[in-house]
Amino acid sequence: METVLLTFGFFVAVIFAMSIGFIVKGKTIKGSCGGITALGMKKMCDCEEPCDNLKSKIADGTADPEEVARFNKEPQFYEVK
Repeated sequence: METVLLTFGFFVAVIFAMSIGFIVKGKTIKGSCGGITALGMKKMCDCEEPCDNLKSKIADGTADPEEVARFNKEPQFYEVK
Protein backbone atom coordinates (compact mmCIF):
# COMPACT_ATOMS: atom_id res chain seq x y z
CA MET A 1 0.00 0.00 0.00
CA GLU A 2 2.90 2.29 0.74
CA THR A 3 4.24 1.84 -2.81
CA VAL A 4 0.87 2.74 -4.34
CA LEU A 5 0.64 5.94 -2.30
CA LEU A 6 4.23 6.86 -3.10
CA THR A 7 3.62 6.31 -6.82
CA PHE A 8 0.40 8.33 -6.72
CA GLY A 9 2.19 11.16 -4.92
CA PHE A 10 4.95 11.13 -7.53
CA PHE A 11 2.46 11.42 -10.39
CA VAL A 12 0.61 14.25 -8.64
CA ALA A 13 3.92 16.08 -8.15
CA VAL A 14 4.86 15.66 -11.83
CA ILE A 15 1.43 16.90 -13.00
CA PHE A 16 1.68 19.86 -10.62
CA ALA A 17 5.15 20.74 -11.97
CA MET A 18 3.89 20.50 -15.55
CA SER A 19 0.97 22.79 -14.79
CA ILE A 20 3.26 25.38 -13.20
CA GLY A 21 5.50 25.24 -16.27
CA PHE A 22 2.50 25.70 -18.54
CA ILE A 23 1.25 28.69 -16.54
CA VAL A 24 4.69 30.34 -16.53
CA LYS A 25 5.35 29.86 -20.26
CA GLY A 26 1.80 30.82 -21.29
CA LYS A 27 2.00 28.92 -24.57
CA THR A 28 -0.89 26.95 -26.01
CA ILE A 29 -0.69 23.18 -26.02
CA LYS A 30 -0.08 21.72 -29.49
CA GLY A 31 0.66 18.34 -30.99
CA SER A 32 4.16 17.16 -31.76
CA CYS A 33 3.69 16.07 -35.38
CA GLY A 34 1.17 18.53 -36.80
CA GLY A 35 -1.85 16.29 -36.33
CA ILE A 36 -4.62 16.34 -38.89
CA THR A 37 -3.24 19.39 -40.75
CA ALA A 38 -0.19 17.30 -41.73
CA LEU A 39 -2.58 15.16 -43.81
CA GLY A 40 -3.84 18.19 -45.72
CA MET A 41 -7.28 18.18 -44.10
CA LYS A 42 -8.88 21.38 -42.85
CA LYS A 43 -11.33 19.70 -40.50
CA MET A 44 -11.56 16.57 -38.42
CA CYS A 45 -14.53 15.33 -40.45
CA ASP A 46 -14.12 14.73 -44.17
CA CYS A 47 -17.49 13.04 -44.51
CA GLU A 48 -19.19 12.34 -47.81
CA GLU A 49 -22.56 13.66 -46.63
CA PRO A 50 -23.50 16.41 -44.17
CA CYS A 51 -24.10 15.64 -40.51
CA ASP A 52 -27.48 16.19 -38.83
CA ASN A 53 -26.41 19.56 -37.45
CA LEU A 54 -25.50 20.85 -40.94
CA LYS A 55 -28.66 19.37 -42.43
CA SER A 56 -30.76 21.36 -39.96
CA LYS A 57 -28.78 24.53 -40.81
CA ILE A 58 -29.40 23.90 -44.53
CA ALA A 59 -33.12 23.51 -43.83
CA ASP A 60 -33.14 26.78 -41.85
CA GLY A 61 -31.08 28.57 -44.51
CA THR A 62 -28.36 29.52 -42.01
CA ALA A 63 -25.66 27.18 -43.34
CA ASP A 64 -22.35 28.56 -44.60
CA PRO A 65 -22.33 28.24 -48.44
CA GLU A 66 -18.68 27.10 -48.46
CA GLU A 67 -19.48 24.30 -46.05
CA VAL A 68 -22.45 23.16 -48.15
CA ALA A 69 -20.42 23.36 -51.39
CA ARG A 70 -17.88 20.99 -49.88
CA PHE A 71 -20.37 18.14 -50.19
CA ASN A 72 -21.15 18.81 -53.86
CA LYS A 73 -17.73 17.76 -55.18
CA GLU A 74 -15.92 14.49 -55.67
CA PRO A 75 -14.54 12.93 -52.49
CA GLN A 76 -10.81 13.47 -52.05
CA PHE A 77 -8.49 10.85 -50.69
CA TYR A 78 -5.28 11.59 -48.87
CA GLU A 79 -2.23 9.38 -48.94
CA VAL A 80 -0.93 8.71 -45.44
CA LYS A 81 2.78 8.03 -45.33
